[in-house]
Amino acid sequence: MSLCPPGWLKTPMGNSYAGQLRTTRFEEVLHNSIEASLRSNIVVPRPIFSQLYLEAEQPLAAHNSRAENDDEDEEDGSESNSPPILYQIKPPPEGCCTTDGFCQAGRDLRLSSLASDPLDVLPGFMLVGLKPPSLPDSLLVCAVDHRFLPDERGHNALLGFSGNCMGCGEKGFRYFTDFANHINLKLSTQPKKQKHLKYHLHRNNQGVLVKGAAICWRGHDGRIRQIGPRLLEGHVTSDEQSSNLLLLQPSHTPANYTASHTNGSPQIADTPHPLTNGHNAIPPIPQPAMNHSGPGRPSTTGTQTNVGPPKKRHKGWSPESASNVVSENTVKMPPSSSTLSSSTAHSSTTNGARLDAATPMSSSQRSSTTLSPSGLSVAVPDQLLRTCGLQPVIFKGHGPLPRLTGNVSEVLVSSLLQSCYLSSQTLPRVYQHYGPSPIQPLSTEMQILLTVYYLVQLGPDQVPLIEDLEQIFMRSWRESHLSEIRQNQQPQAPGSQGRHYGIETPPTLPGLPQHLSLPYQQPLTPSQLPWLAQLAASSCGVGVVVFGEHVGSLAQGLQLMFCKLLEGGFQNTNYVVVIVTASGQETQSCVVVTGKHQCRALAESMFSPSEGLREINHQLSSGETQELIQFCNSLGQDGDMDSLLDSATLDSNEPSPLSSSQESTDDKSVKKTHSPKDSHSPKERVLATKETCTEYSVEWREVRPIQLAVARKLLSHVCAIADSSTQNLDLVSFDRVNFLILVPPSEVTFQQTVLHLWSSGVLQELGSLDQACASQRDAERFVVKMDQSAQVQIDSLIQEAHSNSYTLYILIHDHAHWDISSASYCNSESGLGLVDQLLNSRRIRDAPNILILHVTSFPFALQTQFTRISPYNEIHWPSSFSNDVDLYHERTRYFGVSELLDSTRSGGSLPLMRYDSSFESMAASLEERFPKLHSAVIRTTVLIHHYCIALMAVSGRLSGSHNLHKHSSVETLGIVQSLLSAAQQCPTRHGHMVLLRIPSLALAAWAQQRLSRVRRQLGLEEKFEIILGNPGQPLNIGQSFVDQIKIWLKIQEADWVPRTYLELEALPCILILSGAEPLGESLPRSLKYCDLRVISCSYLQRTTLEQELGLAAYLLKAESRSPHNPGPGSDLLESDAEKLSSTDNEEEEAQDNGKNSTPSSNLPVQSSPDIGAKATPSTQNNISPKAPKSTKASTPSPSRAQTQLPAQSTSQAFLYPKPSFHHLSQYQSQTYAQAQQVPSQNHPVSQINFQSYFHQVSHPQLQPPLPPAQSRRHPSKSTSSGSLSPRASSPHLNCSWARGVSRPPSVLLPRSLYDIITANDGSGLPRCTSFLPHMSVAWVSSFRPLLSKMMTCTEQSLYYRQWTVPRPYHMDSSNRTEGRSDNFHPRRLLLSGPPQVGKTGAYLHFLGILSRMLIRLMEVDIYNEEEINLNAREDGVQYSPSNVLWPNPEIMKTLSFDYTVHDPKYDDISFVYCPGYKPVSDGNTVRQEDVCLRRRTTRIKLSKYAAFNTYHHCEHCHLYLGFNPRYQIYDSSLHVFTFTHLRLGEEIQLYFIIPKSKEHYFSFNQPGGQVEGMRLPLSTDRSPDSIKSPIFTPTTGRHEHGLFNLYHAMDGVSHLHILVVKEYEMAVYKKYWPNHILLVMPAIFNAAGIGAAHFLIKELSYHNLELERSRRLEGGAPAVDVWPFVILADDSCVMWNAVDLNVHTGPVEHAVSLKQVLQHMEACPDLSHYGLCGMRKWSSRVLTAPNQREPFSRGHLHDFLLLNVDRSQNVQYDQNRFTCHDVDFTLRLHSAGLLVCRFNNFSVMKKQIAIGGYRTFIIKTKMTDVPTSVGPSQYICAPDSKHLFLATPAQLLLEKYLQHTSHKLFPLSTKNYEHPVLSVDCYINLGPEVTVCFVSSRPHSVNICTTGLLFSGLLLCFADTFVTPSFLKNFTFLKGATLCVISEDRSSLRQTVSRLELEEEWRFRLSDEFQTANAKEDRPLFFLTGKHI
Repeated sequence: MSLCPPGWLKTPMGNSYAGQLRTTRFEEVLHNSIEASLRSNIVVPRPIFSQLYLEAEQPLAAHNSRAENDDEDEEDGSESNSPPILYQIKPPPEGCCTTDGFCQAGRDLRLSSLASDPLDVLPGFMLVGLKPPSLPDSLLVCAVDHRFLPDERGHNALLGFSGNCMGCGEKGFRYFTDFANHINLKLSTQPKKQKHLKYHLHRNNQGVLVKGAAICWRGHDGRIRQIGPRLLEGHVTSDEQSSNLLLLQPSHTPANYTASHTNGSPQIADTPHPLTNGHNAIPPIPQPAMNHSGPGRPSTTGTQTNVGPPKKRHKGWSPESASNVVSENTVKMPPSSSTLSSSTAHSSTTNGARLDAATPMSSSQRSSTTLSPSGLSVAVPDQLLRTCGLQPVIFKGHGPLPRLTGNVSEVLVSSLLQSCYLSSQTLPRVYQHYGPSPIQPLSTEMQILLTVYYLVQLGPDQVPLIEDLEQIFMRSWRESHLSEIRQNQQPQAPGSQGRHYGIETPPTLPGLPQHLSLPYQQPLTPSQLPWLAQLAASSCGVGVVVFGEHVGSLAQGLQLMFCKLLEGGFQNTNYVVVIVTASGQETQSCVVVTGKHQCRALAESMFSPSEGLREINHQLSSGETQELIQFCNSLGQDGDMDSLLDSATLDSNEPSPLSSSQESTDDKSVKKTHSPKDSHSPKERVLATKETCTEYSVEWREVRPIQLAVARKLLSHVCAIADSSTQNLDLVSFDRVNFLILVPPSEVTFQQTVLHLWSSGVLQELGSLDQACASQRDAERFVVKMDQSAQVQIDSLIQEAHSNSYTLYILIHDHAHWDISSASYCNSESGLGLVDQLLNSRRIRDAPNILILHVTSFPFALQTQFTRISPYNEIHWPSSFSNDVDLYHERTRYFGVSELLDSTRSGGSLPLMRYDSSFESMAASLEERFPKLHSAVIRTTVLIHHYCIALMAVSGRLSGSHNLHKHSSVETLGIVQSLLSAAQQCPTRHGHMVLLRIPSLALAAWAQQRLSRVRRQLGLEEKFEIILGNPGQPLNIGQSFVDQIKIWLKIQEADWVPRTYLELEALPCILILSGAEPLGESLPRSLKYCDLRVISCSYLQRTTLEQELGLAAYLLKAESRSPHNPGPGSDLLESDAEKLSSTDNEEEEAQDNGKNSTPSSNLPVQSSPDIGAKATPSTQNNISPKAPKSTKASTPSPSRAQTQLPAQSTSQAFLYPKPSFHHLSQYQSQTYAQAQQVPSQNHPVSQINFQSYFHQVSHPQLQPPLPPAQSRRHPSKSTSSGSLSPRASSPHLNCSWARGVSRPPSVLLPRSLYDIITANDGSGLPRCTSFLPHMSVAWVSSFRPLLSKMMTCTEQSLYYRQWTVPRPYHMDSSNRTEGRSDNFHPRRLLLSGPPQVGKTGAYLHFLGILSRMLIRLMEVDIYNEEEINLNAREDGVQYSPSNVLWPNPEIMKTLSFDYTVHDPKYDDISFVYCPGYKPVSDGNTVRQEDVCLRRRTTRIKLSKYAAFNTYHHCEHCHLYLGFNPRYQIYDSSLHVFTFTHLRLGEEIQLYFIIPKSKEHYFSFNQPGGQVEGMRLPLSTDRSPDSIKSPIFTPTTGRHEHGLFNLYHAMDGVSHLHILVVKEYEMAVYKKYWPNHILLVMPAIFNAAGIGAAHFLIKELSYHNLELERSRRLEGGAPAVDVWPFVILADDSCVMWNAVDLNVHTGPVEHAVSLKQVLQHMEACPDLSHYGLCGMRKWSSRVLTAPNQREPFSRGHLHDFLLLNVDRSQNVQYDQNRFTCHDVDFTLRLHSAGLLVCRFNNFSVMKKQIAIGGYRTFIIKTKMTDVPTSVGPSQYICAPDSKHLFLATPAQLLLEKYLQHTSHKLFPLSTKNYEHPVLSVDCYINLGPEVTVCFVSSRPHSVNICTTGLLFSGLLLCFADTFVTPSFLKNFTFLKGATLCVISEDRSSLRQTVSRLELEEEWRFRLSDEFQTANAKEDRPLFFLTGKHI
């Protein structure tokens, strides 16, 4: 035992990194505690179990004091006491600059030179001043990654260095030594960043770079953080790095068999998670992990005393290893957050690099291991591995570990346990906010004692899992402080959002004695600890040894351990616990693992996945495996395997043994047609067969109902994003969909996705894509493998997205959990980090038309505290069943991981998931024999050996083959037998697939070569194919098998080859699937066996385990189940904590679906084809010839009546066939059934099957006792070859494949994984659900609760979002923005679902329905109606040429005015009499209320010139809609505008709401003062960028749906648009249209109709015209030049069209902008001659009408009007009108002699808007609380009568009454067009059966000739003074004609009758006077009727 002075540690390379002496000063409270314990009066300790878990609540201060004391002993954080060693400076490259202050590139680095220069500093880097010894007065400027610098308290600096040169710009210096050389830092000692990085640099107010605060390199937190990283370098690897591996398992860090697994407790970490991984003790600060390009070199892990980082970081070092930080101030996370995690393949692997694979340890490496206080070192004996056959693993516990010297490469040191201790002693913050509290962490002594108890209860082959131990600590702590915890938890509940996952008390944990759950009363003292620990260890014999009572230091204990280890004293000891409780010192401890199995597991767990594969490759390439292979080839007395193969008889005349006695009668009948010896090709053999297989079908191309449901859920989430107020996705602006699917770099996955894409029809559906896909190969451009070539395609998509803003691009990231590495931690060669680099780039993030959809079966790694995906954007796969109701009526049912787990608990039959004890025994014995070989090499060699032996035995081609069975396992024999015999059952040779999962590519290639050689020598090339599944290569299938597949799939292409595993359906084959992890490859339904016996047991993350088990996920035929039994499949999310509890859909809550299910004879949910009943000689003859025979007694063929198993308490019940032995005696059946009662976990297959025949070697402790009858059974000779005929679940099925599709595959696992997976955690869930979800994340705190069985998928997501954080090398680790609670990407979705469930089909269908929806959104319902009341002109004269641009006033005057109304919306109004017109009456009366319901519409796609409502938000409209950076939204002002109406003789007061951005359209008396009017242009102004006419849009009730966004319609030109709204709607219109000018009508018009709005617009416009003319006159301009036109536009005008006259094709209509229409009309030379202009309403049939030849016409205009307010000043809109106001106005305008012109070459499209509008009026009673249906007859009543008054304007009641009852009021006018009703000065709708003849009483008015026309009635509505008795005498009336006089009140009514002398020709009665049904205060209207005398 070598001793070194304190603080000394020398290494060959001159680096010293010594640990410092620690003081023994304790906090006073700790002294008091020890003193009280020592002076205790209790001489004899209390009973051991009450004393064991005494309340050892060591104050937190004591823990902190250790770190503080450490701080006092160090001077410079990294200084050591070792004598200085001369540092040899590396000579600079030839020709480089060596001047002080300059870098080797010759660039100046001095602060004085760079102070004013602009410097480019990368994000995350800081400018630091470096003090060169050669320039004492200068500082050199460099950029250093801030993570490698301490904070202001001297804490949280990562080990190592990362810096850039600010002179030449060179980046990426990873070692401070290299950087010092580059900047010519000429030193005599080893460069240290702590010595030379002195000051922070910053810029002052003048922008000059100046020296800032000194860098603080001291701090105990930094020291604690290094605990994980600093392992004894020679034998350690960073534990932290690995996240959750087994204690031994834990780290993924490559430990080169070395080290440091802080995380790696064998299984501890993964119990819940492989590594303690989340708990790593170190708090919450995730430390960045470095990317390593090569095999990692070991890094060291130090204890708390060592503060400084290592002198030099090797390539394998990862900052993650320094992640153990206790400082809670550094991060906003619970302080106990553990940042230790398994490193991913590309990250921190070097920490765990094996020492023996690395170069000799340098002193710098070893120096990081802190020394014990005494400074003693421990010499590791030479030849330790050879002597003992193991590499001991030392787990650091409490206190510093002594320095190891000597043969350190054969010892592993891990800080995983130490991290667990630290994590468990760091209380959650919630318990630290209350000041002094009785809640204290577990004491050191209690932790050590609990650790001993945990180790004692472990089985001899069990590997400890850190997370188990951690949960024990948590339980003990919770029980001791239960009341305080509950008190502190109470205030949390109300504030929590959703379900709060607080700290709960879990049920009993493994390894924790029940008595420990009781609160203990007194603390456990150090003096009590050693003998209590020894007493606890005594219960397991020598399995756990405790050194404590006579050990004075850890060094002494370790030295003693090594001595006994060499002496063979620990042959049966798995763990040695060293405890040091010296007086006056802190308790120290460590645990040494000495069990061979445990040591191997721990060593291999220290490899990262990539490092492990690299080690395997090295062993294969170096020839280290040859001895193993030779050993396996030797068969002892049975000879050598190669010799037997060479002697194999391959005589072609010899009948195949496969078709002899092994086969059933049916098999023989089939073989007569095609014997295996046939030399014909598969095609010839199939064609020659008389029988054909009618069962074969391929259904994987079909879209299932549940996939459609998921696609709709995706669509609804996309719509929710679009509907949100964030405006992150404007769906209505997109007119098509494009997409790109990103898949992992697997050729099979790529081709599989292409196949699904092509088969789905999505490409044909998205016909808007530029290129049509003509073949499947063309579909490949939509799928991208995420390798280096992906950059080009994604860049192309981004560029395309930026140039096509109207296309929505969907980036689908399939298998999204595969590459979540940060691009900054990955090199380009690794192929990782591409997702981060591409999908998280700013270009994609900021593109408003790119949406990302992540698709994965394992979403956990994307559900962290820093996730980019909102929880509201997660879509989870729903359950197919709810309360036993089939929701989707599918033909298939999903069978996944949860169902596999349930099969292990059934207990009544052979479980689908099991382990092979024979294989495990042989592998274990060989692992002991070859301790240096990787277990994967050994297990793979054994497995392939078993397969080769099985092939030789089953083929029957070797003499004495019956002796070969004992050299293989029963499972392997059954698999091979089933594989070879399956094709014989089917006429077309359908078989099944056997999957061998071998992660190592090199091992997989070797396995294929070995199996292929054996197959060839046995002559079985035509029986089955052996396929190597290499992710990087396409499939390679033999041509004969390709021909078979082409026949089955009916493929005619000559050059077709299968490219996916799905296309191997029914092909008998062995698929060797390689690769570190599955990459999303889907397997065919013919998969029967999933052999996972050689997968790694080292990486126990939930994702890793579930994706391996997910290979066996299966879709069963639903027909094979009872309709009432949901069966073995469950469509719940596979990764859900409780697959059968609930989902996110409230209506789809899944219950225990199988509780009440009935037995089904068609559902053997076991691997029935592979295992059958063994027939005895005495019973063979009794078996039906149809019954297949089998050799396996464990799984007999099912009987017709199968017995239902009891439902499981926590999962769905499954139906498994009970053993039914028709060939065994009743006694044998009973004894077998008794044997079957043994739980499946203790019931390896090999002991159940062929027990007496194959003489299998298995672990005696695992072997259940066999019944005597079973042990006496012997197989007959006919079964000696071990053949297995597949059992038929239906008698009529001969095809093995057809029987297999209704059964899930069998899964074979390693024993260690099987035990972990089938165990339950404290909450009753499968243990794997509580593992760390992914190696790239870490637990936030050890104090987290366990997952709950009742959690839905959404709640599970919230759980991971609360309790996990990404590690530094996770791509989301940088996704944290200060000051924000979240940083979600608004256009990012996550679809999660079980493996193989059909997610690809779901998202492909989503693309299709999304495209259809976008097309639907881009379409609107346009009124498409032919004009009504058309009569072809009889003159046939063409007045204007068709191609004339503008109307000629003179020609227009010659055109006759068309009085007839042609607008289809008025097909229910009265005809306007026109001489010469003959109406065609259909005799149907139409109510106006029904018009909207029956009007014809057409779906039209919006053009780019459309008007939009408030739902449209594109980037072009932001400024137009008010998103102007110059103005605040809603920044507008209210202005009053008053003018006097001459006709009314009263003032009209209007309100303008004018946004600041629109004030330039108005004139004010002073800036910000009163509005004087709108500015109007001159008639002579010409500008292509503006519209001269103000646009007024009256609107009501359409603040959301009105089409007021005219930006696109106007093509972006300047225009004045004013919305005319009612006063009560002012606020809501202002809210939705903040940048629009609002004209608010007076309150008296709140109940008015459209007539009032047009009246006010016209009067305002005329008044403003006069004001503008006055202003112009004052300015000297001619008044007549002011532009007099305004536009009156309906709020539903959506698009405008123009007609192009084509000589060849005739008139063609196309969409044009409103700008083009208005500028054309405004440019009309004689426009001022017209009083009113407009255009026709669009109809798809207008251009074919014969009377549409004229480009211009005179007639009624509607909807979109260009009004000349100057010429029409004397013609007013009727402000009281509600209906037909435009017809009335046009008639009066024409009668006034003004020209009305309709531009027929323009048309306006009107959108159907069912909401709001001026035609929406509700007629209701004033008693609103009494629902009453009011008919038209109730609209009027007799004056002064008691009548039900209505709360409706009187004018509206009158108009509605006349419309619906005029056929009674004017009986002579009904359907009598020749005798119309004369209406004077107004047009009122009297219903479609009555014709109205309009005449004007104004002088010089233009009226039709009424000479000789007899009128059937007279209507006088508010007759003015122009109506005189003499005027009325010009008209002739029929006898009995009806008179109707309407006035405002009864007085004026009588005055009108008297003034017009109506009583002379009309007879009146008192009963003929009426009023509208209004109350007096509502000013009813009165009218009087009479008859003509």
